[in-house]
Amino acid sequence: MQTQAIDKNLRIAVLAGGSSSEREVSLKSGENARDALRAAGFKKVDLLDPADKMFIDSIRTYDLAFLAMHGAGGEDGEIQHVLDYLGIPYTASDAFSSACGADKDVSKLIYANAGIPIAKGVTLKKDDPITVEDIVAVVGEESFVKPAVNGSSYGISLVKNPSELPCAIEKAFKYSDKVLIEQRLVGTEITVGVFGDSETLKPLPVVEICCPEQSDFYDLAVKYVDPTDIHRIPARISKEDYEQAQDLACRAHEALGCFGISRSDFIVTSSGPVILETNTIPGMTDASLFPDELRHANIEFSDACASLVEMALARVGRR
Repeated sequence: MQTQAIDKNLRIAVLAGGSSSEREVSLKSGENARDALRAAGFKKVDLLDPADKMFIDSIRTYDLAFLAMHGAGGEDGEIQHVLDYLGIPYTASDAFSSACGADKDVSKLIYANAGIPIAKGVTLKKDDPITVEDIVAVVGEESFVKPAVNGSSYGISLVKNPSELPCAIEKAFKYSDKVLIEQRLVGTEITVGVFGDSETLKPLPVVEICCPEQSDFYDLAVKYVDPTDIHRIPARISKEDYEQAQDLACRAHEALGCFGISRSDFIVTSSGPVILETNTIPGMTDASLFPDELRHANIEFSDACASLVEMALARVGRR
């Protein structure tokens, strides 16, 4: 990775924290990114929290923002709009792509338009006149209920009996004004990172997510345990499914208009991979999937972070 041309005196603010339900995870991601950038040779790298009252005054003193924000306010385009207004370059996707990726309902429409397989689903807004019977007719007896705009499995429920739907929907509405109910897919859960700019874009090794016996799915209790217990690289799927998943991850990245970095989650069914969602700012903690994929691709996390800075600067030049 070519990073030697970057001015190592560049003042970089790593943005982490915020006020979303993913605040604590974001702070850990930010700390890792800050340490990685310092290891890459950048002399002025600090962690800034957008929830701080003095944030706007502080961010103006930096040359570039490295985004380690997750959830509302970070991955949904909000902080990107602020940085665009202030004229401060930043890593990862722009405001529009971030908003599309964060809204699972919108992103599903984009996937479908791009020919990427999606699960059957129903989207609800509060007070929508729809019955349990109507939902089951579309998604089947078992389903996943999730906030349409949120992340890290907050507010998500596995419904094994239609009678559980009302409580699951009520729970999801606590995290979002829109709720997505999707058919429960049977198969192997995988995730595929994508890294690079338009000329160097490439998929990373496919990770199989192996949930402990006591967990029905990759929920919040599982996400941040020792990755060696639940991440299997390479994934134990067929060569055909492996290559298709990598291709679909790149297509999802491009369809959403992502930049520099993304990670798409899939279920590999008997008919092949079906996409679940795309994360435009993947987790960067020690237990996160994306850094694990980088390691298995023989890419140092510090080099990857430096490359994201380089890409962000190049994007400004193109504009």
